[in-house]
Amino acid sequence: MLLNSDVLSGLTVPFIGTTLGAAVVFCMKKQLGDRVTKALTGFAAGVMTAASVWSLILPAIEQSGHMGAWSFMPALIGFWLGILFLMLLDRLISRLYRRAEKSASATRTTMMALAVTLHNIPEGMAVGVVYAGLLSGIGDITAGGALALAAGIAVQNFPEGAIISMPLCAQGHSRTRAFLCGMLSGAVEPLFGALTVACAWLIAPAMPYLLTLAAGAMMYVVADDLIPEMSAGEHSFVGVTAFAAGFTVMMSLDVALG
Repeated sequence: MLLNSDVLSGLTVPFIGTTLGAAVVFCMKKQLGDRVTKALTGFAAGVMTAASVWSLILPAIEQSGHMGAWSFMPALIGFWLGILFLMLLDRLISRLYRRAEKSASATRTTMMALAVTLHNIPEGMAVGVVYAGLLSGIGDITAGGALALAAGIAVQNFPEGAIISMPLCAQGHSRTRAFLCGMLSGAVEPLFGALTVACAWLIAPAMPYLLTLAAGAMMYVVADDLIPEMSAGEHSFVGVTAFAAGFTVMMSLDVALG
């Protein structure tokens, strides 16, 4: 499947979010403020939730319309495959974090970078699946919806880039090296996104399953990572408000640009 400039730009958006987050190391000595982190996390959660419905699940059900009353079945199967896939990946990442907690600070940061990198792979594939569906003319996937999904993941990636670059700087590494390490953790997203788009034509009949697999993966991230982070402790109203804003922005963009 041909990767045009618009698709390549969209696939790069999440990587830009990670890069901007890593660049925080040049202007800050401490971590991001609690309210800022909650706002970014809540907004990303809202965007990803709305995108899972309008950009992934509904187009998948529409494409399976020939199945009649059973048109929901590919979406159901794909969604649960996405949940189980992320559940297994999350167990691997949890093991990395546990090992990191018992290690020296340098090793801990390295393990965290590896965990974030692994976490970024399914997100890159999710964006790739949406753009593959857009290029294939599947369902009601819109260019605006695909771009909004990529932007939502980019917002989520912003603090992830910062939590890699800033500890490295605190350990004595130069700001440039710390920035490059944080930035490279997000390089897997456009790579796996492009591979997904390029290979999608081989499995076009399975596109409803792939779309909802991506939805399941993203909803796992939202439920397991983003919502607990945005609502824990003080200032939870910031995260909840940002969640509502992200959801309505994504919904509006997908419908208006459709």
